[in-house]
Amino acid sequence: MSWIEAAILGIIQGLTEFLPISSTGHLYLGRHLFGLDEAGLFLDTMLHFGTLLAVLTVYWREILHMIRKPWSRISLLVLVGTIPTVIIGLTFKDYFEEISQTGVTIGWEFLVTGVVLWASDTIKHQGYKTVDQIRYSDAFLIGVFQGAAIMPALSRSGLTIAAALFRKIDKAAAAYFSFLLSIPSIAGAVVYQGKKLLDGGAEMLPLSALLLGTLLSAVLGYIAVKWMISILQRGSLKGFAVYVWILGAVVLGAQWLGYF
Repeated sequence: MSWIEAAILGIIQGLTEFLPISSTGHLYLGRHLFGLDEAGLFLDTMLHFGTLLAVLTVYWREILHMIRKPWSRISLLVLVGTIPTVIIGLTFKDYFEEISQTGVTIGWEFLVTGVVLWASDTIKHQGYKTVDQIRYSDAFLIGVFQGAAIMPALSRSGLTIAAALFRKIDKAAAAYFSFLLSIPSIAGAVVYQGKKLLDGGAEMLPLSALLLGTLLSAVLGYIAVKWMISILQRGSLKGFAVYVWILGAVVLGAQWLGYF
């Protein structure tokens, strides 16, 4: 992996982690384009670590509050939302890793992401629940959607924000809770892949290129968080839906023609 390839992948990860268009799906396509298919999940996870740093930077006050008050309402909501994600991830871990490596379903997953985004956008103006009004049942359902987003081209941010909008949570609270909920999810993936590295089960990559990609992922991730919050406050998700529909159609066409 060259520095240029690492930089491009870092930019892709940073921009797509918090926009509702699937970072993992884009990383798969990027790695395939560069012939880095064997770089695998460890590369993806280190780039995700960059975006973890980004969201921690944006929400450091909230994180500090949850650490100081682990039994506060917001801490428990994040915990409840994380439980179904963990259950789904552990139950289907081997299947998800196989799918992520082959990419056989990502075209369809981009299309499904678009459908969910379009549907949620049609009801977004009906949201009224603030963060203080989010119920534990809401958090659990959002966590289920996050668990489903372990599939490579189902957008984690897209599905969790959509689930929140479906539960009549207002747009600002939907983004806030989605991004908070991403922290244990990404951190768990980093820990899991870190263990694989220590066990010799992950691919070794050039350290300098890996650090460059991670740094760019963090910087662009920070920008993407701020941008997504602004979009939800004033804009529409339908543009993202159209984008992933087009991308999904291109991927399916390329697969049908035998390009991958």
